[in-house]
Amino acid sequence: MTHGFSEAALRGLEELDRRIPSGVDTKPLDRNEYSGHGGGPSPHYVGHRERLRTRFLTGGHGAMPEYELLELLLFNAIERIDVKPLAKRLLSTFGDLNGVIAASEHRLLQVRGTTKKVYIQLKLIEAFAHRMAQAKVLEHCALSCWDDLIDYCRTAMAYRDTEQFRILFLDNKNVVIADEEQARGTVNHVPVYPREVVKRALELNASALILVHNHPSGDPSPSQADITMTDSIVLASQAIDVRVHDHVIIGKTSESSFRSLGLL
Repeated sequence: MTHGFSEAALRGLEELDRRIPSGVDTKPLDRNEYSGHGGGPSPHYVGHRERLRTRFLTGGHGAMPEYELLELLLFNAIERIDVKPLAKRLLSTFGDLNGVIAASEHRLLQVRGTTKKVYIQLKLIEAFAHRMAQAKVLEHCALSCWDDLIDYCRTAMAYRDTEQFRILFLDNKNVVIADEEQARGTVNHVPVYPREVVKRALELNASALILVHNHPSGDPSPSQADITMTDSIVLASQAIDVRVHDHVIIGKTSESSFRSLGLL
C-alpha cells in the first residue's frame, strides 16, 4: 500500500495516465462549470424569475404587460431557460392572452418552444377562468345577472376556433339550473337538433332556455341558418310549454341578442 492506495489501484491510475492524450486538461470542474455556467458571467435571465414573481406579489398584475404575465405561467412548465421569447411568440401568434389561453393543442404545439406541459398549464388556467365565471351564473336568476351571464359566455366561447352551441336551462323562476354544451361544429357550422334540445329540457324539468353559440369569425351577426335553427327550437319548445328567452351569438369583441334584434 502506498499513500492509502493498493498496488493494483496505482497500476490502474498509471494505465489511465498513459491512455489520456497529451494536452488534455484533467483538473476538476468548479461548481459553475459543472452546473453548465462555464464559470463566466451568469445568463441574463438568472434571477429574472424571482424578480418577476416579487413584482407580481408586491405590485399585482395591473402594471405588468401581457408577456410578463405569460412568462409567470410558463415558469411552471419550462425550467431553467429564458421563456420571454416564447411568451412573445405566443402573443404574436394568437393576438392576446385570451387567444393564447383558448388556443387548441394542435395550434399551440406549432409554435416553436411550446411543449405538452405548456399546453396543460394553459388549459388549467382556462378551466379556472371558466369555473369562476360559471359560478356567477349557475343557481342565479339569469335575467337579473345578465351581464355576468354574457361575461361567462365570452370567457367560455369567444376565442374558440370552431363553433360551439350551448344551452342555459332555467327553472320557473328563471334560475339557471344547468349549463350544457349541446354540440361542436366547424369554423362556420354547428349541428343542432331541436328534438334533442326539448328532450333535455324535459329531463331537467326546465321552464325556459337561453341559447348561446359563437362565431369564430368574430362577427356576431346572425346568419339565415342561425335564424332558421332558432325558429325550429322555439316551435319545438312551445310544444312542451318551454320558453326560449333569447339566443345570444358571441363574437370576439361583441355579441348579438335575437331578442334585442327583434328576432324573438
